[in-house]
Amino acid sequence: MTKYTEDSSNFGADGPFFHLIREGLKGLADGEDYFDLLADDVVFEYVISVPGYPKRVEGRQNIIDLYSDYDVFMTVPSADNLRVYRDPAASVVVLEYEVHGESVHTGRPYNNRFVSIVTIKNGKVTWWRDYLDPIAVFDAAGWPNSLD
Repeated sequence: MTKYTEDSSNFGADGPFFHLIREGLKGLADGEDYFDLLADDVVFEYVISVPGYPKRVEGRQNIIDLYSDYDVFMTVPSADNLRVYRDPAASVVVLEYEVHGESVHTGRPYNNRFVSIVTIKNGKVTWWRDYLDPIAVFDAAGWPNSLD
């Protein structure tokens, strides 16, 4: 087990998501697993997401809590197509990437594209802004009743 999660979980040290993110942040942030990359007081903003998902979460433990049951919602056995844009002077990295898996509840494929804008200070992520394709989530997990 790594510092915050099981190694084989979606966010663990052996997970493809963590490998992809670690590659994108190489030389700027380091950690045993995804959550170890984050500063204690990290701020996450979900700029484009799905209804009902928080728009802003503050603190590493709150991020851990938010993702604690992700493995029972989606499996993500692969992540790829990483593109990295860095501004070392501002300590900002823009990551474009894709994740691939399936919805645990429906068995339908899950393929999503993300843009994450990441700010790093003292070797830890302090700010993370996420943009994703909510239609990809709905196609995999099912559309909310109000949107049918």
